[in-house]
Amino acid sequence: MQFDTAILGAGPGGYICAIRCAQYGLKTVLFEERDLGGTCLNRGCIPTKTILHSAHLFCHARRFEKFGIKVGELSFDYPVVAARRDKIVGQLRGGVASLLKSHGVTVVPARGKLLSPHTVEADGQTFEARNIVIATGTRSSVPNIEGAGGEKILSTDDFLALEEIPESAVIIGGGVTGIEFASILASFGKKVTVLKRSSEILPGADEEIVRLLLRKLKQLRVTFKAGVTFKRISGDAEKTVEYTDNATGKEAAAVGQAVILCTGRVPNTENLGLENAGIETVRGYIPVDDHLRTNIASIYAIGDVNGKHALAHAATAQGKAAAAKIASKPNRYRDSAVPSCVYTSPEAAWVGLSQTQAEARGYTVRVGRCHIPAAGKALVMGVDTGLAKIVSDAETGKLLGAAMIAPRATDMIAEIAALISVGATDADLADAVHPHPTLSEVIGEAADDLLGLCCHLPKQEKE
Repeated sequence: MQFDTAILGAGPGGYICAIRCAQYGLKTVLFEERDLGGTCLNRGCIPTKTILHSAHLFCHARRFEKFGIKVGELSFDYPVVAARRDKIVGQLRGGVASLLKSHGVTVVPARGKLLSPHTVEADGQTFEARNIVIATGTRSSVPNIEGAGGEKILSTDDFLALEEIPESAVIIGGGVTGIEFASILASFGKKVTVLKRSSEILPGADEEIVRLLLRKLKQLRVTFKAGVTFKRISGDAEKTVEYTDNATGKEAAAVGQAVILCTGRVPNTENLGLENAGIETVRGYIPVDDHLRTNIASIYAIGDVNGKHALAHAATAQGKAAAAKIASKPNRYRDSAVPSCVYTSPEAAWVGLSQTQAEARGYTVRVGRCHIPAAGKALVMGVDTGLAKIVSDAETGKLLGAAMIAPRATDMIAEIAALISVGATDADLADAVHPHPTLSEVIGEAADDLLGLCCHLPKQEKE
């Protein structure tokens, strides 16, 4: 069968790329051996955020009396939380199927394998395509720790499929997933210990934002220990994770009913026939150019599998960009304006360069800050912690990056991402009118502070 475009993988990059190709009038075939929507919809973003929402509601309900609302004894029913999780995932998965069908995309429920730069084999059939897009994503990795394959050692997929949650857990890994899982458990009142091999929690995030976030999580009884060397995992009814503190050399242990492995992911590039098409890989990932093309001009790689950003929204944007390139249409995708989000309570988000990263690249920077509780809406909501921080080039005023910790930070960061993507300046942001009373006002205040013109800072703080 002849197609204009063949796409391997129906995650948030692949299925969007398929639809966009069809919108451009390209005859498109999409291969998916598991579930439409990929990891994000079925085993990642959507189930995680569904559970997080229930956890945060339960946590906030314990503060209702502060707002004049009296409730009885609080409890939660996790099987109901799990059932809602599954219902939402199923609804969205069905929506993806309907969208693909409505746009005329041919969906093949099988694994696609390359036979040549223009040929894909799947389920005993051969498909020819002028262009091929690889969007096969990644999967959870298992760390090289003794005992990491035993019972009650949960992968991220395992944790998100639970019908009941453990009373205590040790989370190995301090990236976004590990922190979000810690937030889920702690918000439901469970004891959590987070252990990390490297010395940084949430590497790549602004240090001020991370400090504030960890402070809030510690208030929920989450214990953090970064910079450790793991020795072994042992135990039956309770699991013990033994480790050495790299700073002191002392041996220690963390105990929980379960151990959750949030130790990164590896690319799904095995048995794809990449060698048949002459596609190069680096540590399993597929390098691409600025147009998302591999070393073979007719073959693209988008999403997690190219190693650029392990983010669903980046995969979606790359899917649109690849489709535009294939169809010779304009596209303005920018790697520099991809936000990162952590759906804790409060949320954290950042985009572009942090202050440290910008200075390391040789920029002379201006930095503007506004603490979230300074906003009237924050006081109305009972928000006692938060920060908006904006970084710009002192010479040109060009926005370089921003970071926030606040309720709905993951929504508000999109404003700055959009401005960075079009090369806007700090003055452009400061001149934008933000509605009152909202939390988004702090973005404008931080931009004013960056220019030395914040009206809501006492004079002595500006001098």
